[in-house]
Amino acid sequence: MTKTQDLLFELGCEELPPKNLLSLSKALLNNVVLALDAAGLSYASCQDYASPRRLAILISGLNTTQTDTVVEKRGPAIKAAFTADGTPSRAALGFAKSCGTEFENLERMQTAKGEWLLFKQTVAGKHTSTLIPEIINTSIHKLPIAKKMRWGNSTIEFVRPVHWALLLYGTEVISTKILGLQTSNQTRGHRFHAPEQITIETPAKYLATLRTQGQVIADFQTRQEIIRQAAETAAASVNGFAHIEADLLVEITALNEQPVPVLGNFDARFLKLPKEVLITTMQSNQKYFPVVNAAGDLLAHFITFSNITSIKPKSVQTGNERVILPRLADAEFFWNQDRQQALVTRVDKLNSIIFQQQLGSLADKTVRLQTLADYIATKVNADSNLAQRAALLSKADLSTNMVSEFASLQGIMGGYYALADGENSAVAQALEEQYWPKQSGTPVPASIVGACLSIADKIDTLTGIFSAGLIPTGDKDPYALRRASLGILRIIIEHKLPLDIVALIEVALTQYKHAFARDKIQALVTAFIFERLKGYCLEQGFKADEFEAVFACKPRNPLDFIQRLQAVQAFRQLPEAESLAAANKRIANILKKSTGNLTTDVSGLIEPAELELLAVAQKSAIAIKPLLAQANYAAALSELAQLKAVVDNFFDNVMVLCEDLTLRAHRLALLNLLAQQFLQIADIAKLQPNK
Repeated sequence: MTKTQDLLFELGCEELPPKNLLSLSKALLNNVVLALDAAGLSYASCQDYASPRRLAILISGLNTTQTDTVVEKRGPAIKAAFTADGTPSRAALGFAKSCGTEFENLERMQTAKGEWLLFKQTVAGKHTSTLIPEIINTSIHKLPIAKKMRWGNSTIEFVRPVHWALLLYGTEVISTKILGLQTSNQTRGHRFHAPEQITIETPAKYLATLRTQGQVIADFQTRQEIIRQAAETAAASVNGFAHIEADLLVEITALNEQPVPVLGNFDARFLKLPKEVLITTMQSNQKYFPVVNAAGDLLAHFITFSNITSIKPKSVQTGNERVILPRLADAEFFWNQDRQQALVTRVDKLNSIIFQQQLGSLADKTVRLQTLADYIATKVNADSNLAQRAALLSKADLSTNMVSEFASLQGIMGGYYALADGENSAVAQALEEQYWPKQSGTPVPASIVGACLSIADKIDTLTGIFSAGLIPTGDKDPYALRRASLGILRIIIEHKLPLDIVALIEVALTQYKHAFARDKIQALVTAFIFERLKGYCLEQGFKADEFEAVFACKPRNPLDFIQRLQAVQAFRQLPEAESLAAANKRIANILKKSTGNLTTDVSGLIEPAELELLAVAQKSAIAIKPLLAQANYAAALSELAQLKAVVDNFFDNVMVLCEDLTLRAHRLALLNLLAQQFLQIADIAKLQPNK
C-alpha cells in the first residue's frame, strides 16, 4: 500500500493587499497542484488558507514517493541488429552502449512494422520530500504579483516583506530556504493577541492550533461566513438588515484575522442624502456595511469589523463614529453645492474635458450622442425628444463635486440632480441607465429611453476608439470595448429592438471629423460586434454550427439573428433536418461549381421527379412568404421540412449535371430556387450531423 503524509506550507508576511489576498491564495494552490501533477505525485485533497499575514496550503494524503516508472527505448530493427554470422551488429552494440547496458540485456519488441531491439528500465521514483522545496519555490515565483517590493538590504522580492516560512511533511520539517527564510514548524498567531511563536505538530492540526493558541481563523471561507453572520446579527439588533456586497465582504475578510463586529451610528440628518452617496461613502472610504430596513431604505447605523478584541469596545465604536462624521459631512456639502447649479448649465464645462485626443471633448461626444439617441429612438418607436434631452445631460454630472469625489456615482448623481432640476423622470432614469449593463450578467436599462441612450453611448465609444486606431488586441482592452459590444447586443435582444446594427455603425462613423478609412473601420467594428454575439449565443446554449448557419445569411439586426437561431435550433430537432441539411450541402456544392451557368428559367424541366420538386418548391415559396414577413422563422423552416421526400426523390432519379446543357441549366435553376428559400432564413448546409 502506498504511503502518504500531509503537507503543510505557510508563508508569513506583513499585511498582504486585501484586494489581492484571495487571488494570491488561489494562485499559490493552483501552482503547487500543477507542479505535483507534473511530478506524478498523487494526493487525496488540497486546500488553501489565507489571512492578512499568511498564505498557506494543505495537501492531504500526499504520496511519500513518486511512482516507479518504466523507461522504454526502441533500438535498431532486428534485421539490422545482427551480422551475417549472427553476431550483434555495430548498430546493436552502439545502441546497448548508449543505454548503459550490455547487448545481452536488451529485449525485443514486436510491432506491425516488424521486430525491434528494446531497452527497458525501471526508474525508481524520488522521495516527495526532496521534490517539495523546488515545487514551493517555483510556485511562489510564478504568483501573479504586479508590483514586488524589497526590504532591508535584501535583494529578495515579494508582494510584502516575509517573516517566517513553515514547511511540514507529516511530523517532519522539510529543511530548505524560501524567499531567504529557513523553514521550520513554527508559525505566529494574531499580531497583538498572540504574537509569540507557535509550534504546529502536524499539518492536520494547523487550523485548530492557530485558532486556539494564535487567535487566528486561517480559513478564508470560514472567516467570511463568520463576518456575514455577525453583520446580520448586529443589524438585526437595530431592526435592520446588513447591506452586504460581495466585493466588500471579500475585502473585509482579507483585512481581519479575528473579526469582531462593531455596530455604529450616525446623525439621521444625513439620510436626506441619496442613499447611493451614503452607501458609497461607507463602503469605499470606511469599509463599513450599511444597514437598511425591510424596504431597502437606509438606517442611521453601520457595521464595521475590528481585528482585535478590545477591552473598551465602546471606545472602538465611538472612534468609528467620529471618523465617519466628516466623510458624511463632505458628501452633504457636495450635494448642497452641486444643486445650486442646474445640470443643463454644466454642459458647457464639458468642453474642457477631453474624451479622447482624436475624438475631442466630452462636449463633442454629447453632440454625437444627441444625434445617435435621436436616430435610435426613431427606429425603436421611443420618444425622440426625451432621448435627445437625456443625451444632452448625459455627461454633465462629471463636472459635479460629488462625481469628482466618487467616480462610481456617475450617472446615478446625474439622475438625482435632473430630478432636483425638474427634468422629466424618464430623462433622469436614463442618465443612470446609460452605463448599464455595468458588468456581465448585470441588468440592462429598464426604460426605453435609457436603452436608447446606453446604446448611443456605447456605439459612439466603440466606433470612435476603432476609428482612432486603438483596436483591442489579445487581452488588452483599456476602453472596455468588448463589454460595450456585449452591452449593445444584450439591450437590443432583451428589449426586442428592431435595430440594424450595421446602419447604426454607419451613422456613428459619419460624425467623426478626423481622417480614417471609413469602410475598413465599419467592417472591423461589425466583425467585432458579431464576434461578441457569437460568444453570447454559445453561452445561451446554441451550437457553433447553428450560429454559422445563420451568420452565413448576414442578418443585420441582433434580435432577428437570435430569432433565426432559435428557429434553426428547433429545425434540427425535426426528423427531416439531417437529410435536408445534407441535401442543401450537396446543392451548394453543385451550384458553386456552376455559377457561370445559373439562370432563373425552369421552363424546360421534363422528368416527373423534377416537375414534382418544382411544384412543391413554388408552393412552399408562397407559403413561407407571410411567415418570413412576420419573422416566424420556425414555422417557415417547418414548412420547408415538408420538402424532404420530394428532394430525396429528385436526387434519386435526376442527373443534375447532364450532358444536355440547356436541361442542365434548368435543373440548376430549380436547385437555386430551392436553396434560396432556405437561405432567406439560414444556410442549413452548415449544420453538422447530430452525434
